[in-house]
Amino acid sequence: MKRQIPIEEVKSVRSGPLIAAATLIGIGMGGFVDGIVLHQILQWHQMISAKLPPDTLLNKETNMFWDGIFHAFTWLTTALGIYLLWRVVYERKSVLSNRIFGGSLLLGFGIFNIVEGIIDHHILVLHNVREISSNQSAWNFGFLGISLVMLAAGWLLVQKGRREALPGHQ
Repeated sequence: MKRQIPIEEVKSVRSGPLIAAATLIGIGMGGFVDGIVLHQILQWHQMISAKLPPDTLLNKETNMFWDGIFHAFTWLTTALGIYLLWRVVYERKSVLSNRIFGGSLLLGFGIFNIVEGIIDHHILVLHNVREISSNQSAWNFGFLGISLVMLAAGWLLVQKGRREALPGHQ
């Protein structure tokens, strides 16, 4: 029978630096997946395509510029996460755990999607997940639903990793 681990013990595991680093990397990677897959490969939307439809060369160039600004943000976020991860490993600031790392990546990816989805799709209406669709709202809310699943899965993995990192855990 597994022993129940009090939450106080789980909180005492020094996993914060690893969680912070991997979450930032997850945010950046979420941005890259969105930008590369949805903006460039599938071309479902661009950064401001709901405000400025890419139906002329000038509009397409303007959208591409803002996609570039978006990619610069995702690159900087990923670079900061890698820097923090290097500090975790080099300075031995935290327990190292595949579950905590993977769960935090999912947390970051989900956080990116939730924030980007709420702000860009619902509040500012800069673009929709799929601009050319008879039901843009379904795509936008589906995107948020998938993001909530990523958040939950990431949180569960992090908690499992923190429990496994406890001294005496078998």
